[in-house]
Amino acid sequence: MEFTRSFVETQAREYREREALYTVEQENLETLPRAFESGEYGRRDAAWVVRWYYRRFLGDYPDVERREAEEEFRDNDFEAVRRAIGDAVVASDAAEALERLTDLEAVDVPVASAFCMFVDPDAYVVVGPREWSAFRAAGELDRPYPDPPTISDYEAYLERCRSLADRFDCELWTLYRALWRSST
Repeated sequence: MEFTRSFVETQAREYREREALYTVEQENLETLPRAFESGEYGRRDAAWVVRWYYRRFLGDYPDVERREAEEEFRDNDFEAVRRAIGDAVVASDAAEALERLTDLEAVDVPVASAFCMFVDPDAYVVVGPREWSAFRAAGELDRPYPDPPTISDYEAYLERCRSLADRFDCELWTLYRALWRSST
């Protein structure tokens, strides 16, 4: 499989047409960045990002682990959640944003990358085993998915995503949708 502009556009279109979560994802990509920036969001908005990260796998992620992560996230003090998200909003780079977010319970680098994507979808894209595997199959990454990925692993992945998005003149959200569809 080779990533080309045409391939990315086709896969992203198929994602929009076939993926069950597309509509709610699109709505949240339109509303959460402003809400996170202004601080005008509630606990459920923040918890939605964690739920989304795991539930987008639609049964391919162990249910027990998903539930544990969601419950553990709910145990965070909401003011700590607000501080971490606020710090991510003003972070100077991905490493700083991820460091702040991973201070929260149940937030590892992949979940933190999901928060980053909903904080600023023009600058960040989520990472997970499916996206990484699609990149690897296309020859864009050399090694298997590091489970769990480190901040430096995410930075390398993000740089690759940004490079391809620039080359194909597309948004990171479009590239994400293509990665997700091509990994099925």
